[in-house]
Amino acid sequence: MKKFASLCFALASTVTIADEGMWQPHQLPSIADKLVDAGLKLDPSSLTDLTGFPMGAIVSLGGCTASFVSDKGLVATNHHCVYGSVQYNSTEDNNLLKNGFLAKSFKDELPATPGSRIYVTEEITPVTKIINAALNSNMTGAQRYKSIEHSSKSLVAECESDSKYRCSVVNFHGGLEYYLFKQLTIRDVRLVHAPASSIGKYGGDIDNWMWPRHTGDYGFYRAYVGKDGQPADFNVDNVPYEPKHHLKVNKNSVDEDDYIMVLGYPGRTNRYRTAFEVENQFTWTYPQAKAYREEIIELIYDNSAPGSDVRIKYESTLASLANYAKNYGSMIESYNKGSTLTRKQLLESSLSNWIDSDNARKNKYGDALKGLNNLIQQDQQSQARDLILGYINYSKMFSTANRLYRLSLENKKPNIERKSGYQERDIARFEQSMKAVNRRYDADIDKKIILAMFKHYMQLPKSQRLASLDAFFNVDKNYNQQQFQAKLEKMYQTTKLSEQSNRIAWMSKAPLEFTNSDDPFIQLAIATHAERMNIEEASEELAGNIQSYRPKYMEALIAYFNSQDLPVYADANSTLRVTYGNVKGYSPQDGLVATPFTTIEGIVRKDTGISPFDAPKKQLALIKEKQYGEYSKQDLGSVPVNFLGTLDITGGNSGSPTLNDKAEFVGLVFDGVYESIIGDWDYDTKLNRSIHVDIKYMLWVMEHVDGATNLIEEMDIVE
Repeated sequence: MKKFASLCFALASTVTIADEGMWQPHQLPSIADKLVDAGLKLDPSSLTDLTGFPMGAIVSLGGCTASFVSDKGLVATNHHCVYGSVQYNSTEDNNLLKNGFLAKSFKDELPATPGSRIYVTEEITPVTKIINAALNSNMTGAQRYKSIEHSSKSLVAECESDSKYRCSVVNFHGGLEYYLFKQLTIRDVRLVHAPASSIGKYGGDIDNWMWPRHTGDYGFYRAYVGKDGQPADFNVDNVPYEPKHHLKVNKNSVDEDDYIMVLGYPGRTNRYRTAFEVENQFTWTYPQAKAYREEIIELIYDNSAPGSDVRIKYESTLASLANYAKNYGSMIESYNKGSTLTRKQLLESSLSNWIDSDNARKNKYGDALKGLNNLIQQDQQSQARDLILGYINYSKMFSTANRLYRLSLENKKPNIERKSGYQERDIARFEQSMKAVNRRYDADIDKKIILAMFKHYMQLPKSQRLASLDAFFNVDKNYNQQQFQAKLEKMYQTTKLSEQSNRIAWMSKAPLEFTNSDDPFIQLAIATHAERMNIEEASEELAGNIQSYRPKYMEALIAYFNSQDLPVYADANSTLRVTYGNVKGYSPQDGLVATPFTTIEGIVRKDTGISPFDAPKKQLALIKEKQYGEYSKQDLGSVPVNFLGTLDITGGNSGSPTLNDKAEFVGLVFDGVYESIIGDWDYDTKLNRSIHVDIKYMLWVMEHVDGATNLIEEMDIVE
């Protein structure tokens, strides 16, 4: 029986884990015995066919995962994944966030947030040899970086010769391997159904990452195409997309210990980072980022009334900020009371000993870890500045002006030489982002974000600040907050970038027109551009040098694991992965055992009538009357709401379908327990648990609370 290169093994060299791993589809034959032992009834090799069943039904939303659940392009995902679209279509007078939304017919469906896409992965091609063929050992870091970038963009351009596809070159293991991903891109995405936030976000930030959970975190989009069946921009004459495959919905759900798997697009994990990187992340980056996020959250709350138009505009931003602030807090807590760093250091010591024990290995890998850490240390020297500037970009006016001016400069270059985000392939989405600004912008809050972050910026050593930024605001010698605030006030009063038509007009203007503009934010963008580009170029030089060391380090680490017959999965990087396990509870602390299911009765027990525990009155009445319909689970004597699994997931997996042993839809994964948040860095088989919304609860709410029987009838329901 094969063992696994689990993080627990990687850090302690002692144990093997069955459920750990975010596996690329082509790797599944190598772990086929594990999949079968866990309970999979399908042939594991069938999961390697991207255009077959069930892979062909799994899609990316560009940050979340989703799946086709009907032959008419109906797409199931999490409530928090459609939340931005619900917010976009909400007003103070028609608050869909509060009331929920249901389209009873195709014509009632609403356009999703501008720029929304559904991506269907059709091909994955290894291109490592092509990327590496253009590299040599004499290159500077910047030359290496630009070479990889140029080769990647050339491959993408060739792949996207057919405009219906979106392609990307993605590196694995820090640049040891490269793959070209080809995805069908559906551009007309519409909101079909989302329950009220008092169901879809029940428990809010209080229950986020917690168990027991009672959250109906689901929502539905629909994919539309032109009458010819090809991807097209929004048009009232477009028709629902007919996917080659869609998932059957098994209304019987699952029982404890049943096999489950998730197919999806997990975002980022960092399980192969060096001890030096780990220590810095948990002792500096996470604490600082958490503090900045919480400051902006408090600022928005203090300057917007609940249910007001301003608050509605920032609800999606608040949800994202709060989610990650809590995430970082748990990361820090788990790190401080655990042994992550010690075990990582032990691994590196064991790896070094293994390398040093063989001259060939020593010649090949001897400088990998030291060289990588030296470069990482250089990168960390500017991290305080880079983090603050990143949070200043939460200001829409600041970031919009910078992007528009950058676009004018990039437009002068041949397309292949333009930066990603500014190529011809990016313009449609760029324009849509410009159109979406006003739905997520308030001048007063935007201004206050700059004021708050600038206080932190001014505490940086002068050598770390941008001389051009200091000069523009006349703070290069001393900082007078009143004078700074007065200048900002005037900038917001006179800028025209708050108007959609002006933002769109600036997209086609030449650099000289920007130079001649009297718009204060455009003037700020121009004044600081050269210095920001110098920072970007220095970053690319460093990144290119790191790209010459991290693959070498990962090659050594993989060789070390393979010497002990341990297959290795790559860190998550927003590409299609498979993770599997079983329905199972856990013990979060001594003396406590968490069972794997919650029921609708728990909603009543939690309910206070005050957000976030304010379930709809209709729902509470149905529960008290035990109106379970056909969705009761016999052993529970009630309708299950959420369940726990042992699956290895992270952000980006949100909205991934939870499948049973026959690849039938039994729910949606939407979260992990508090104790497993550190799983992005350090997997613990005893504490790592995924949280899923049960299909029985989804169907019960849809039928009995929201009357979404039209969608139930559309889906292929099996038992």
